Amino acid sequence: MPELPEVETVRQGIAPHVIGQQVVRVVVRQPQLRWLVPEELATVLAGQTFRLVERRAKYLLLHTDAGTVIFHLGMTGRLRILAADTPYEKHDHIDVTLANDYCLRFNDSRRFGALLWTTGPPDRHPLLQALGPEPLDAGFSSAWLHRRAQGRVLAVKPFIMNNHIVVGVGNIYASESLFAARINPLRPAGQITLAEYERLVQAIRKILGEAIRQGGTTLRDFVGGEGKPGYFQQQLCVYDRYRLPCRVCGEPIDRCRLGQRSTYFCRHCQR
Repeated sequence: MPELPEVETVRQGIAPHVIGQQVVRVVVRQPQLRWLVPEELATVLAGQTFRLVERRAKYLLLHTDAGTVIFHLGMTGRLRILAADTPYEKHDHIDVTLANDYCLRFNDSRRFGALLWTTGPPDRHPLLQALGPEPLDAGFSSAWLHRRAQGRVLAVKPFIMNNHIVVGVGNIYASESLFAARINPLRPAGQITLAEYERLVQAIRKILGEAIRQGGTTLRDFVGGEGKPGYFQQQLCVYDRYRLPCRVCGEPIDRCRLGQRSTYFCRHCQR
């Protein structure tokens, strides 16, 4: 599933081709995604100009004067910029053709992604209004995590993966950040000290920032908005490295299940 760095990579890839461009037409070949694509989308979006492309958590927001398109890539979604006359293939469900002869094409084999439309403030949309702070913004801090963790017996890894606590710290980057902060993912969130949360916040910011610079992590078939793969996978220290030697101490990387997700860590380095 694309995580925050992958979605940010897509945003950066499509923005130069989309901002300032008028929508010529919208073709919806398959409206049955995670939620039904609004029937009025093709009518209301045609003729509109994209003013801004933003990301909130794992949602892409394409703003026009009339409203905002909300994209979510789901588990297998791919949002790419292609020449408008590129033949469509299987699972190419939506085309947004632009005046510059490019096409914003959404492909989703499992159809867990979404394309929605809102005329109100996007941050008040039911999918976005309860989200926690962005991990790269000033509102995310060790004090915030420490305060929200008080009395929590939930393990720290699923705690930081909760989008009400902080958005966009998915499975890969949670494992990597906890390793960088030297914190065992099994420890209760309420027992992590303020100093440890400070290390964790710094690790999350550093790892997410580097992953964005590297274009995300290519696992299975992820590609960015321009069809290029991400390269952060080459820098992973623990994720998907079960029984391989730790890059720090040489002990084998361990694996367990937390919240029905595979969790990778080093029992020697992470306390």
